[in-house]
Amino acid sequence: MLWGPRPAGPPPPPDELIVPARDGALRVLRAARDEGVERVVLTSSFAAIGYSRKPGDTYDEGDWTDPDDDLTPYIRSKTVAERAAWDFMASQGGRTELAVINPTGIFGPLLTPRLSVSVALVKAMLDGALPVVAPQYFGVADVRDVADAHLRAMTHPDAAGERFLVSSDTAISFLRMAALLAEHLGERAARVPTRELTADQVREAARTDPALREAAGQLGKVPVLRTDKARAVLGWHPRDVATTLVDTAESLYDLGLVHN
Repeated sequence: MLWGPRPAGPPPPPDELIVPARDGALRVLRAARDEGVERVVLTSSFAAIGYSRKPGDTYDEGDWTDPDDDLTPYIRSKTVAERAAWDFMASQGGRTELAVINPTGIFGPLLTPRLSVSVALVKAMLDGALPVVAPQYFGVADVRDVADAHLRAMTHPDAAGERFLVSSDTAISFLRMAALLAEHLGERAARVPTRELTADQVREAARTDPALREAAGQLGKVPVLRTDKARAVLGWHPRDVATTLVDTAESLYDLGLVHN
C-alpha cells in the first residue's frame, strides 16, 4: 500500500511526502538500470488512479489522478512518484522493464505489531475508538493478494510496461466494513460504529480537522473498480472482502492489539 510514506494524524508539509516519494522511486530505478536489472515492480496506489472526478466514477489503469487537483499530500505524492517513474523509464530506463501495482486500501493479517493506516482503522473500530464514521467508499485489497500480484507482475512476460489495479471489485463504505466485522465476529465486534456522519457534518468538520479533508473530497462518490486487466493478464484473483477483514481482525486479536 512500499505503498508510500503515509503518516497518521495531521498531514505534514507536502514536500515532506512528495519529494521522498518521487526521488526515492527514481533512485531505485536508476540503480536497477545501472546494475542491469531485468524488471522492477513498483508499488504505487489507487491514489494515482482514482482521486480526480470523472463521469460515472468507473476506474481502471487508464485513469490518472490529476496532481494539480486539490489533493492531500499523500495522494499527490503517489501520483507524482508514479508519473516520474514512467517518464524516467521512457527516457532513461535502458533495457530495464517496469510494471506497476496500484492497490486500493491494504488490509489483511499482520506480520508484526506495527500498524498501517488501514489496519489501524480496523483496530479503532474494534476498540470503540471510532463511534461514528464518514460516508466514504473505498476498495479493499488483501495484503496477500497484493503480494501475489507483485510476484505475477515480476515474472509474467506480458506485465512489462503495464500498471495493474489491485482491489476488491466492489467498493464498500466504512459503515459496511463495521457491519461485516459485527456480522462475522459477534460480541467481539460489539463496539464497532453503527452511525455515519452526514455530508454537511463532514464538510463542516473538514474545515478544522485535516483527517476529514480526504473524506470531504470524496462525498457522494462510489467508485467502480475494474480489475479485469490483472485477472486477464496476470491470472490474478482476489479474496472476498469479508475474509480479508475478518482475517485482519483475528490478526489484531492474536497479537494482543485488541482484547476480546
